Order: sequence, then C-alpha cells, then structure tokens
Amino acid sequence: MELLIVAVFVAGYILIALEHPIRINKTATALLTGVICWTIFILSGPTESLLHSTEYSDLAESLSHGSSGATGDMEVHREYVIHSLREHLAEIAEILFFLIGAMTIVELVDSHRGFKFITDRIRTTNARTLLWVICWVTFILSAILDNLTTTIVMVSLTRKLVPNRDTRLFFAGLIVVAANAGGAWSPIGDVTTTMLWIGGQITAVSIVKSLIIPSIVCMLIPLLVLSFTMKGTLGEGKAPGSDEKAPPTANLMLAVGVSALVSVPIFKTLTHLPPYLGMMLGLSVLWVVSEFANRDLDDSQKGHFTAIHALSRIDMPSVLFFLGILLAVASLQSMHLLQDFAIYLNDTIGDNRVIITLIGMLSAIVDNVPLVAASMGMYSMDIYPTDHLIWEYLAYCAGTGGSLLVIGSAAGVAAMGMEKIDFIWYVKRITLLAAVGYFAGAATYLFLTHQ
Repeated sequence: MELLIVAVFVAGYILIALEHPIRINKTATALLTGVICWTIFILSGPTESLLHSTEYSDLAESLSHGSSGATGDMEVHREYVIHSLREHLAEIAEILFFLIGAMTIVELVDSHRGFKFITDRIRTTNARTLLWVICWVTFILSAILDNLTTTIVMVSLTRKLVPNRDTRLFFAGLIVVAANAGGAWSPIGDVTTTMLWIGGQITAVSIVKSLIIPSIVCMLIPLLVLSFTMKGTLGEGKAPGSDEKAPPTANLMLAVGVSALVSVPIFKTLTHLPPYLGMMLGLSVLWVVSEFANRDLDDSQKGHFTAIHALSRIDMPSVLFFLGILLAVASLQSMHLLQDFAIYLNDTIGDNRVIITLIGMLSAIVDNVPLVAASMGMYSMDIYPTDHLIWEYLAYCAGTGGSLLVIGSAAGVAAMGMEKIDFIWYVKRITLLAAVGYFAGAATYLFLTHQ
C-alpha cells in the first residue's frame, strides 16, 4: 500500500511538472492524485507503522469501548482514515478560504482601477532608475497583496513604460525575483508563508522581523548586479495609465482593500481567531463599501464594480489545485511516511539547515506548495515549536527558491505567459542572479540568527 500511494504521488508530481507538454491542466492532475491516494489508503489494510502508532491505538481502544463486540482491524482502519481526512480537510479549508478572500479583495480593487494610483506615479525614463523603482514597488506590493497578483500588475506596467522588448525581459525577470522575495517575509504575501502562519508554525510579527532583511538581500544583490550590467534603452512609449481612466471610487477602494489585507494579522493577534475569519471580515467590509460607493450607478454600469463580478474573476483552478495537492500530501502524513522520511534525511544529511536549503532549491522544479505541506508533516511542532529556525528558514527558502527557474513559482509562470519568456533565456540571464541572491539571503538569515 505504501509503495503504491508513493508511486501515485510521484506520478502526479511528474504530470503536474509536465503540464504544458502533455496539455493536461495541473489542477485536474492534483485533484485526481489526492482522491486516488486517499482511496487506496482506505481500501488497503493498516500498515505495521500505523498499528504501532499512538493515534491508531487510541482510536482502536475508543471504538472497542463503544461497541458491544470486538472491533476488527479494517473497521478501525476505516475510522482512522475518515477521522484523519476530516482533520486535514479542516486545516486545508482554512487556507483555501483565506486565499479566496484575498483573491476577491484584490480583484475588487483592481476592477475599480485602484492600483492605477500606484502605477501612475512612476514617471522616470532612465532604465536603471526605473529598474530600481519597479523592483522596490514590486517588493513592497507583494508583501501586501501576493506575489502572483503583484507580478501581473507590474509586468503590465512595464509594457507601457518599456517598449523595448529585450530590455523589458530583464525587467520581467527581476520582477519575479522581487515578487518572490517580497512575499516570503509577509504572512499574507506568499501562499507558502501563509500556510505556515495559518498552521501555527510562525507568527506574523516574528516572520516579518526575521525575514525582511534576508528578503531584501535576496532582491538587492541581483538588482545591483543587473543595474550595472544591463544595456539597452526603454524605447518610446505612452505614459503609464494614459489609455484608461480610473473611476472616482478608485482611491477609496485601494485604501479600504489594502487596509483589509494588512489588518488580518492584527485581527488574529487581538482575537486569537483563525486568519481566514479576519480575511472574510475584510472582504465583507470592502464589499459593503463597494455597494455604497456605486449605489448611484444603474445595473449595467454597476455590474463591473461588484464583488459578484470579482468573485467570478478569481483564479479558482489555483484554489482547487491547492486542495488536490494538499489532500495528497495529507494522505502521506496520515500514513506517517513524511515523519519517517524526515528521520531518514536527519540520519543521512544531519543538518536541518542544509535540508531546508535543498528544499528551497527543489522548489524551482517542484511546486513549493506541496513541498511546504510535506515539510510541515515531516517536522513535529513538539520538537520544533512556533517560530523555530526550521519554520522561518523554510518560509524564506520555499518562497524565494522558486526564482531560480521561470517555472519555479506562480510569479514566474505568470511573467512567462505574459511576456513569452523563453525557459533557456531565463536560465542564461536570470538564474545565476537569482541563485546569488537566494544564497546571500540565506546566509544573511543564518548569520542573524546565529545558529
């Protein structure tokens, strides 16, 4: 059973990585992988490791006390699988509802042209100066929004500011690096950091304090190198935003939307309620504000500015992808395979800092969501408590390691699609810069923590 589930899991990973060549959407593959793993798990009998686990023994004892007769191994096994699935689904649902709320807020602000307030203030025509401005704006925005949304906004902006395609490709590459670096240190900036925050492995204040400097270093090193070596001009183009007019409500929606996102960690700290409730509170407030702000418009004009329209535009395939892949990882965790793998890595490599660094590099090839999910199952919080080096360093490595390849992060895939960036071009021009930044940021974090 164990080998079969691992084989299905690995096959699913390979098919997800080959999404474009085989032309099968990774969401379908992830959902299929997750369901098959749990199906095999419940139809197979209990393994030796499960029979000797504390959770399994406690459940068997509980069932035997609650029944008049003896309880068979298969009955206990089925109850254990269903109980584990319910527990994991509750944890996964918190992440999914958080993402749905965040995506809807961003879409609602964007539908009101709220981000135009930011993009219209970038006026420089000097290539190097513009590169610095773009990267810093990307770094800050990705911590407030998320790295995917920020990449889409900033790449769209560079199309207006940098007509020269050769120069614009370098901008796009650095936007990917800056977006991933900016998202890593914020609990709402990158889905992997969000997963660790919602899971209780990190706290909002601690992750910001610990990772903001390493993340800046991760972006700054490639930016410094490229600003001295980049050649070419911006070319002739239109002023940003000159072809579209923002509605009167744009600035109001931007202010309320950003406030809603930023207030989520504050809400969790004050109430001790899960972060997704804070995100739902922010969404509901923004929703009400949008209704009042557009109450004078007729139905034909109002439709584009409603939260209903924003909900129809969010990236639901990505949400379902997270559901499928997290379910698949949860099955391995419930079987104790991830814990056994952690013990193997510890016995083989020994140094957790090396292991986490390698996991970050692997995230350039394999999606960082399942990698972080697997790592969360590999290491027990009883041994590695909240805000331990393991979790903070994992947030940094998984968040920034994806920049090593253009397919290694959602931000990279978005930029690749928007600018038709060639995989080999990225490897030749950006990968080395991203790698230097990645290792420099990692060394900075380890130096600052003195561990």
